[in-house]
Amino acid sequence: MIDHTVIDTGSNSAPCLTFAANFNAAAAFIDRHLAQGRGDKFAIRSTTGDVTYGQLAERVNRFANLLTHNAVRPGARLLIVVKDRPEFFYFFWGAIKAGVVPVPLNTLLRPGDYAYLIEDSRCAALVYSRDLAENVESGLAGADHAPALVMTADGDAGALARMESAGTDFAAVPAAPRDDCFWLYSSGSTGQPKGVVHAHKDMVYTSELFARRILGVAEGETCFSAGKLFFSYGFGNAMTFPLWVGATAILSDQPTTPAMTFEMIERFAPTIYFGVPTLYAQQLHAMQSEQPDLSSIKICCSAGEALPGDVYRRWKQATGIGIIDGLGSTEALHVFVSNRHDDTRPGTSGKPVPGCEVRIVGEDGRPVKQGEIGTLHVRGGSTAKYYWNNPEKTAATMLADGWLNTGDMYHQDAEGYFVNAGRGDDMLKVGAMWCSPVEIESRLIEHPCVLEAAVIGRSDEDGLTKPEAYIVLNDRDAAGEALEQALRDHCKKGLVGYKYPRWFNFVEALPKTATGKIQRYRLRAGS
Repeated sequence: MIDHTVIDTGSNSAPCLTFAANFNAAAAFIDRHLAQGRGDKFAIRSTTGDVTYGQLAERVNRFANLLTHNAVRPGARLLIVVKDRPEFFYFFWGAIKAGVVPVPLNTLLRPGDYAYLIEDSRCAALVYSRDLAENVESGLAGADHAPALVMTADGDAGALARMESAGTDFAAVPAAPRDDCFWLYSSGSTGQPKGVVHAHKDMVYTSELFARRILGVAEGETCFSAGKLFFSYGFGNAMTFPLWVGATAILSDQPTTPAMTFEMIERFAPTIYFGVPTLYAQQLHAMQSEQPDLSSIKICCSAGEALPGDVYRRWKQATGIGIIDGLGSTEALHVFVSNRHDDTRPGTSGKPVPGCEVRIVGEDGRPVKQGEIGTLHVRGGSTAKYYWNNPEKTAATMLADGWLNTGDMYHQDAEGYFVNAGRGDDMLKVGAMWCSPVEIESRLIEHPCVLEAAVIGRSDEDGLTKPEAYIVLNDRDAAGEALEQALRDHCKKGLVGYKYPRWFNFVEALPKTATGKIQRYRLRAGS
């Protein structure tokens, strides 16, 4: 095979991707487009400027040369703390092309978080946006490890300026498909983030099998992701998916809000929009007072947490567009269970993506009967190799025969759709029966007064666990005993009797990760 190429020797229902022995992902995702005549086509459109595929390839090469000139060796780590701007692409792919391992970090962290990640990664280099300098530089000052090369992305002495004098040609460093390629740190929703190590081949699997074959992402599409590049959902949506097929990515470096998404959609007219459940609910609330022009959008997608069936139905009623919901993870890189355009069951995650195997197991590690709740495992071509510097967690998650323990609780309904029951740590046992917080939250969100909901377990006066609800209302003034009783009755009518919340807390906001996942453990801890 020709270097840096991949072919499918299987079928659409049973794909089998075969990679060239020399496969550097940067050559496949970046250089290929010049040979295919896309040099003058926009690869990126953004609030800070547009970039063609030809310009992208040149700037990737310049950054690869900059790293090499500064003695950042193959295998070393480059931490990237950069907002969703075109330079994120230059740094990420330039590192890979030079054999350096890029590690994008959450741009919303505090100094102590950055200090931990600098120490944990033992990075050789760090590049960051100047408007993030306060927290990043404080993290650097507090870290016991000092990277040899530290650059701002922008500014007179920043990486972009230094790239101007770097060469425009660079031959991709040879790599095998299974070699370490990049890391993504997990969101840290249950503790310190963990470095998830992915191979060169992994981005191809998610981009080809899910993006192209399930979603239908093609060269003529324009993709806009509300989820940011630093976490796996946005990373695929806004970068690897469009780059794989030669489409166009839209980037916004502004915080994710309904107003920002509406402005970007009206300005750049994306054809595919990627949101998360919490944001879809917030957008629906905002659309009660404004009517954004969403006419360019053909496809809406969701992941990150379970999409309540009621949010799906209200979004489709308001926009005329359904939402393709799926389940993914940082360890699996992107979605591996998904609904389809022609096969959608609201309130479920859908069915396995071709090329991915999924099973649900009980506490004994054996598959449960259909309909029973258990822990979801997945096996496929994009699953991570290991956790950096964490062999115990690697052994508990990356199982024998290529299986990955997701930690998500699921059951499969009678028609074969996979239904989310929450994280293993979030499950409740009420009256000796397992109870899913997601099921209760989905019922609460169906009430017209409720914008968001989170459910945890709380001990009653007898020391027995019962559901407790934290509610964000559409109208804060509606809070009170009358609404509590209305919500209690609403749950009793739609759920098995023991599952209704015994206590209600009306709050302004729910604790979440930067990727929008509810941190129920913080509610349990009272923070």
